[in-house]
Amino acid sequence: MSSEKKELSTTKREQILGKLKARFEKNMKRHAGLEWRKVQARLEAQPEKLWSLNEMEASGGEPDVIGFDGQTGETMFADCSAETPEGRRNLCYDREALDSRKEAKPADSAMDVAAAMGIELMTEEEYRGLQKLGEFDLKTSSWLKTPAEIRKLGGAIFGDRRYNAVFVYHNGASSYYAVRGFRGSLRV
Repeated sequence: MSSEKKELSTTKREQILGKLKARFEKNMKRHAGLEWRKVQARLEAQPEKLWSLNEMEASGGEPDVIGFDGQTGETMFADCSAETPEGRRNLCYDREALDSRKEAKPADSAMDVAAAMGIELMTEEEYRGLQKLGEFDLKTSSWLKTPAEIRKLGGAIFGDRRYNAVFVYHNGASSYYAVRGFRGSLRV
């Protein structure tokens, strides 16, 4: 990862805050009881997190607040695009999987892209929670943070929604598909 400072210009900062505020106000059922002014104050105090949210937005994630952690005081953001973010598809799971491919390698891995953006892949629990807030991944699927014991054996997990149900499946970590990307999460 480069040592470049992850800060937005004043114009970019105002643009992303405007988009986030509009999405927040349009989708209150995702974060009932939370106030935008408190979320914005946390974002302004952590410019690197705002930079990460801008990266999520730029790659098609449509990030929005999906919860609040009462113990830590953190606001939880996640990609809320209807389908897995278009700018983050065609990726295998992680660097080890990418390096193991001898031919027809994807451009990158989900874990490396997420790290470069300063975000995490959603866990299975987070993904199932997101699916309670709406219907996501009806035509696509999203890599999920895979438990170490599954990854150690060469696998990785992904989720989608079909037949009005949320499914979590497994695949070889080196696989990649045009309709599989990843959804990120970020705590602010």
